[in-house]
Amino acid sequence: MTHHSSFRRYPTFRAGLRRLVLGLMAVALMVLGMAGVGAGAAAADTVIATVPVGSRPIGVAVTPNGAFVYVVNNGGNSVDVIDTATNMVVTTVPVGFNPSGVAVTPDGAFAYVTNTFPSNNVSVIDTATNMVVTTVPVGNFPRAVAITPDGAFAYVTNGGGGNVSVIDTGTNMVIATVPVGFGPSGVAVTPDGAFAYVTNGPSSTVSVIDTGTNMVVATVPVGAGPQGVAITPDGAFVYVTNFGANSVDVIDTATNMVVTTFPVGNFPEAVAITPDGLRAYVVNSGAGTVDVIDTGSNTVIETVTVGTDPEDVAITPDGAFVYVTNNDDNTVSVIAVETCLGSLCIDFGSLTGSGSGAGSVVS
Repeated sequence: MTHHSSFRRYPTFRAGLRRLVLGLMAVALMVLGMAGVGAGAAAADTVIATVPVGSRPIGVAVTPNGAFVYVVNNGGNSVDVIDTATNMVVTTVPVGFNPSGVAVTPDGAFAYVTNTFPSNNVSVIDTATNMVVTTVPVGNFPRAVAITPDGAFAYVTNGGGGNVSVIDTGTNMVIATVPVGFGPSGVAVTPDGAFAYVTNGPSSTVSVIDTGTNMVVATVPVGAGPQGVAITPDGAFVYVTNFGANSVDVIDTATNMVVTTFPVGNFPEAVAITPDGLRAYVVNSGAGTVDVIDTGSNTVIETVTVGTDPEDVAITPDGAFVYVTNNDDNTVSVIAVETCLGSLCIDFGSLTGSGSGAGSVVS
């Protein structure tokens, strides 16, 4: 795989330094808490930056090292790359027509971008040079893409074809086409790489693909108009946003049955789960908000206002920041996740220089 160039080493170093500083701050604050300094009340997650990007941003993905965010501009036929150390766009990559989804390989070397009609293909971006190195023809109206944990395969939902294209990332050729429900939209792969879960909007179902055989092994009825999908880090549960029902269904992967359904905001579009599995972030496109879900109780514990018509969401690997694309505003909202240590709560965003303020320790 391609190594990062010197252009990327400096921002990566800064991101690593930021994580080190946050870790030291957390330890120091924990010691203070143990010493009895302060009695806490948790503060809310906060939007600490709004990043201007290209026209009609939709898809978003964070690199595995947390240094960069790739934002798909559907109206601009491009991908913007945000440096998370500064929350500024550092480069723009031209891709195909009407791009929609994006996923970054586990080694961070490549970003796969779906280009919908009339391109009907996937652009593969070398993240070291931020240039498209190849284009892969897929099915009709490709929407979302997910990559297996070993980086070997990319699963692409073809919204106009009722199927999923499976790309061998070693050859960048389609090796299988899997029929699913009507109008497939979102896709996520389990942490062990064994299954891919695909939301079929008009069918109100989720197709479960066995990645070993590339066959559908289960079809799960869910709420109206399922769109986004995310899987908990332990692989036990799948969260599905029901766009037409203003709800989220939770599927138990052991039985492939819905075990709970809970209400969220208007027209939920996308969902992402924190690396520790404790929270899920649901983007409500009709409300201009993001609902924060406690995955232990499956209840909304907080609602964060973002831009107009938010579409997609991605979380940094350290769980400190949430990036949300705002389609109508041509912006990305950066949410700092409030983290509590005992009786002390830390607003990581205000400790990094990416937002205003000199820090937020609630006591």
